[in-house]
Amino acid sequence: MAEKTITVGVQDLSRDTLMDLLRRMWEIRIFENTVYDLLGQNVIKGASHLYAGQEAVAVGAIAALRPDDYITSTHRGHGHCHAHGDSFASTPEEKQQHLNKMMAELCGRETGYCRGRGGSMHIADVQKGNLGATGIVGGNIPVATGAALSIQMQGQDRAVLCFFGDGASNTGNFHESLNMAAAWRLPVVYIVENNMYGMSVPFKNISALPDVAARAAAYDIPGIVVDGMDPLAVYEAVSAALERARRGDGPSLLECKTYRWYGHSRSDPRAYRSREEEQEWRQRDPIVVFGNRLVELGIATREEVDAVETTAESAVQKATEFALASPMPDPAAVEEDVYVLQPASPSAAEAERRLAQRVRTDSEMRTQPYWEAIRDALAEEMERDPSVFVMGEDVGLYGGAYGATRGLFDRFGGERVRDTPISEALIGGAAVGSAMTGLRPVAELMYVDFTPLAMDQIANQGAKNRYMFGGKTRVPMVIRTEGGAGRSIAAHHSQSLEALWTHFPGIYVVMPSTPYDAKGLLKAAIRDDNPVMFIEHKMLYGLRGPVPEEDYVIPLGLADVKRVGNDVTVLTYSRMVHRALEAAEALAEEGISVEVVDLRTLKPLDMDTIAASVRKTGRVVGVTEAYRTGSFISELITRVNEVAFDYLDAPMVRVAAADVPVPMAETLEDAAIPGVKDIIAGIRQTLRRR
Repeated sequence: MAEKTITVGVQDLSRDTLMDLLRRMWEIRIFENTVYDLLGQNVIKGASHLYAGQEAVAVGAIAALRPDDYITSTHRGHGHCHAHGDSFASTPEEKQQHLNKMMAELCGRETGYCRGRGGSMHIADVQKGNLGATGIVGGNIPVATGAALSIQMQGQDRAVLCFFGDGASNTGNFHESLNMAAAWRLPVVYIVENNMYGMSVPFKNISALPDVAARAAAYDIPGIVVDGMDPLAVYEAVSAALERARRGDGPSLLECKTYRWYGHSRSDPRAYRSREEEQEWRQRDPIVVFGNRLVELGIATREEVDAVETTAESAVQKATEFALASPMPDPAAVEEDVYVLQPASPSAAEAERRLAQRVRTDSEMRTQPYWEAIRDALAEEMERDPSVFVMGEDVGLYGGAYGATRGLFDRFGGERVRDTPISEALIGGAAVGSAMTGLRPVAELMYVDFTPLAMDQIANQGAKNRYMFGGKTRVPMVIRTEGGAGRSIAAHHSQSLEALWTHFPGIYVVMPSTPYDAKGLLKAAIRDDNPVMFIEHKMLYGLRGPVPEEDYVIPLGLADVKRVGNDVTVLTYSRMVHRALEAAEALAEEGISVEVVDLRTLKPLDMDTIAASVRKTGRVVGVTEAYRTGSFISELITRVNEVAFDYLDAPMVRVAAADVPVPMAETLEDAAIPGVKDIIAGIRQTLRRR
């Protein structure tokens, strides 16, 4: 007798496949119930957002995937993680190991998927295509879009499933991502799990339209409402959307109407829902209904269906025992895997110092403007490595802010030099997603003042992913931007916000002051396997300076002594290097010898060079164009105090911008930003304590 099947769309699903769908749903349900109990016992710490009730969405959707496809997930992501990991495990032993790692992660154990660093809201298995869950509502949508862009650019036959809740559909990330994905026909399927409530707020109260799927019309893509309590309905809709994505027709928006059994989190009393409403949805329990359906169609007997629950209980019990028997992470490892660490190379550092000295002394060396050095760095790295591409606002035909990408579009084409929508969060998140999936994006955000619009994507997703996911991913991306005052364009286009970016672990911050530094540091940043915030100064783009013709990089974390002196050390970076050199030249006429140290990279920071200079001079002046309060120079002075206090002969002095929004009027702008006279005054202040 032929095996009975169920036809879904154009697919005939076998008995084994159907029973696997049932088993996965039961394992998710029992897993979530177990997590609920462990939370109540305080065995699992922190917040956990349970997926019980929504099992049909994850199981049905992921059943339509191929092993090399990607998913991104949400804070309510256990179901996605299990459906994905189980679907592509080859043996019963691998399936159990997967479940073990999931439970161990939620219990904060070393044996978890992320070594206990991600927990419930940040579970991931990046190496197998699960690009991770995020605790930020809607935070994964730009990342998924970036992964789809990566697939398209690499010519791969892959796709991305992006899961998120109805609450995320009201975020800017949602609209920015759908707009670009639709415009570029990216292979991504957006799956809204509409469980009717964003935390405690009914969706109907905050949306003029009852269906999220209706919003797809704004982007000219399919928007389909799906019964999220039926795994086969979900499977059919996702299969069709994936087929559309793979043939190059672009994204789809699927809205799966579903319901969560528990509250938003364990502590949620669900007072905003009636018990009658809950009971109505429980009548549609996806596991019970699907099991009954298999019996009614003669796919399985009642005994076989009931046995699936028993088997699932055993698997989750084993996973719980494994997790609770596993060791907690070693506290000594707390700082591991924040960065992809490059082995220290004293020879490379020494070679760069010799090259820097040649740049200062070789009068025959060619000169270039700062902007051109940046452009050449980009062109050389794009020529060297086909995974490098440029994207951002006006980077194509118009050459980006101040022309630093001029000519790249003509040379490399619109595939690798991409003008994006004016969507800073999307640009940042797309850089993250494409970097996690094989590319090296250089994304331009036109002004550093605009980078806070992308802070969630760059800082919470890009900078934290490696650590949060247990050191099992790399995010090699560069965010190019420019900052600083000098053009009378007022408070929204003139700030120096580097201190914001130095605050986040997991991202480097680079601020070059010369064409030579700009080129060598940008090439190093592109080759680095960590996120890098690369901040240029708007008043330096026209600055000319010597640049070697040979290929070179400047190692990140290597300061440069721009002027040697003995009486006082000035620590600074970016445009203020040039003002400090002017101040040093003026004071030299009085017999005062000033050493000017250009930090070049604020993270990683070259404390060896800084400390050596402080030990020599005994006096320190820190100069920055940023606001005085909370500036990076304040942090730097603390660091100097920690490593070289015994060598100080006088209190350190800060020279910084006034704590006012940068004004437009030239006279006021000049008054707000440190000038040469201010630096000289700061140097004189510390020298009074001879």
